[in-house]
Amino acid sequence: MKNFRFEDFTIWQESIKIADLLFDIADIASSKKFYRFAEQLRGAALSISNNIAEGSSSFSDKDFANYLVIARKSIFECANILTIFERRNLIENKIREDLFSRLFIISSQITNFRKTLLKI
Repeated sequence: MKNFRFEDFTIWQESIKIADLLFDIADIASSKKFYRFAEQLRGAALSISNNIAEGSSSFSDKDFANYLVIARKSIFECANILTIFERRNLIENKIREDLFSRLFIISSQITNFRKTLLKI
């Protein structure tokens, strides 16, 4: 069976793993009736892998690189929401720190991959 191009990218694979964790946190927020915040986190988490996947279908590296910018922005959105969740006592500091570490790593990987696409 032939794979989609994005399935071979480590950044996509990691973004799916992170999305699973962020969806779990969104479920916690929903259970505490923070529905809007939960949906915002789900959307931002899904946007990371979606933009990597969608960008991989581009006909040019420059176009793909633009999708990677959007994916990276979604990482920052997730980080911001996690900060609010910690401040509202929906998650513990350790959980936020662990996820920040993973988000920071994937953000750096996306930046480096984008540079290789643009040959910077």
